[in-house]
Amino acid sequence: MAAAQGRLSDGAGGMDDAKEAEDSKEAKEGERKGADAAPLPFRTAVDAFGTAQLRPEIEIEPTRPPQRLAPFAYALEAAVVDGDDDLADGRLILLHDPAGHEAWQGSFRLVTLVRAELEPEMAADPLLPDVCWSWLTGALQARGLSYGEPGGTVTRASSHYFGGLSERRPNSQIEIRASWTPREGLGGVPDTASHLAAWCDLLCQIAGLPPATPGDPSVVTLPQRRGPQSR
Repeated sequence: MAAAQGRLSDGAGGMDDAKEAEDSKEAKEGERKGADAAPLPFRTAVDAFGTAQLRPEIEIEPTRPPQRLAPFAYALEAAVVDGDDDLADGRLILLHDPAGHEAWQGSFRLVTLVRAELEPEMAADPLLPDVCWSWLTGALQARGLSYGEPGGTVTRASSHYFGGLSERRPNSQIEIRASWTPREGLGGVPDTASHLAAWCDLLCQIAGLPPATPGDPSVVTLPQRRGPQSR
């Protein structure tokens, strides 16, 4: 798959980095061999990821997909990066079952996990889960995407430190786990490039970046996003 426009993650120096790069290379070669045996609609959907136009703050690369969720799977992981700081990160998985799946109401499914840190006061907002879910549905709607059977969870967690760790400031994290069925188009292939772009819009929004273009007016924006977080 050609790299989606954005930034591919890179590493630097050391035997650990070299081993990690070699392991990553072997994993990608295995995925490529599996993809060669996959049905044409799945291969076309995967290739389309590489045509997505993404913001330069996005670093994205393929990763090993889960093996038991569907006969065919492909995964990407991405982060919103500001210098040496990750503002948000996540994973997007494309699943395909040529026979169709009753729960999906289709033969393709997109599954995601998105995470970011927040100010504790913001995490305590009772409207936060509804707002975060609206960011996902709003990102899809803003790009005019047709989808069905959406479902997911919004989870917030806070950590407070005591004893020898008491000097650390409390931190809170928001996590969105979701899945939806992208409607299939010509040749039974969904518009995966646009779905990837919408997903990256969600990543940028949860990271606190201003929208690149005017968004869906139904999407609520929360103020006081937290500043950059160290890796």
